[in-house]
Amino acid sequence: MARKEPVIGLSWEPKLPALLSSATSSSSKNSGKSPDEPQSSGLWRPNSELVDGLFVAPNDPAKLSKILRKQVKDSTGKNWFDMLAPTMTPELKKELQLLKLRGAMDPKRHYKRADSKSKQLPKYFQVGTVVESATEFYSGRLTKKERKATLADELLSDPNLQAYRKRKVREIEEKHRPGGNEKWKIKGRQSWKRAKERRH
Repeated sequence: MARKEPVIGLSWEPKLPALLSSATSSSSKNSGKSPDEPQSSGLWRPNSELVDGLFVAPNDPAKLSKILRKQVKDSTGKNWFDMLAPTMTPELKKELQLLKLRGAMDPKRHYKRADSKSKQLPKYFQVGTVVESATEFYSGRLTKKERKATLADELLSDPNLQAYRKRKVREIEEKHRPGGNEKWKIKGRQSWKRAKERRH
């Protein structure tokens, strides 16, 4: 049996199972909507919305504005260079929460409290990499050892911040530690003399 060789130069036709299934489901209108029928999007419309096979925009201005609003991307606007709202991942959420609590990290740095009052995280932001100049080789540069994948890892590995954190934890523990009878005991030589008198 001779094997058929693929012929070069023939026209290629894409397989569109979603469109084929919708055409069969729209022909049987009496049965109602099928559950596997795809929703109408910017590219594809069901046959009920087509006029002679073409999509015609609705005459109703409210419907037209609704369609246009769906197609507009969520951005900050022209004044802020149309910065898009990124998708919020758990890693990004943790880093934003760390930035909100940056006032508690370093005792010698003070930040404005305007944005820290609201618990809501920002919707529009961008994440970038800081590239140091050659003049800051010794002063403003992190070594390879100090560089970490996330902001949280960098903060946890910082020795100055570790010492500060330990000191603050110790202070809080001492403040909340139950005193027992140490609070009302009179310390010093007099208390020892009184105890001796009581014994005799």
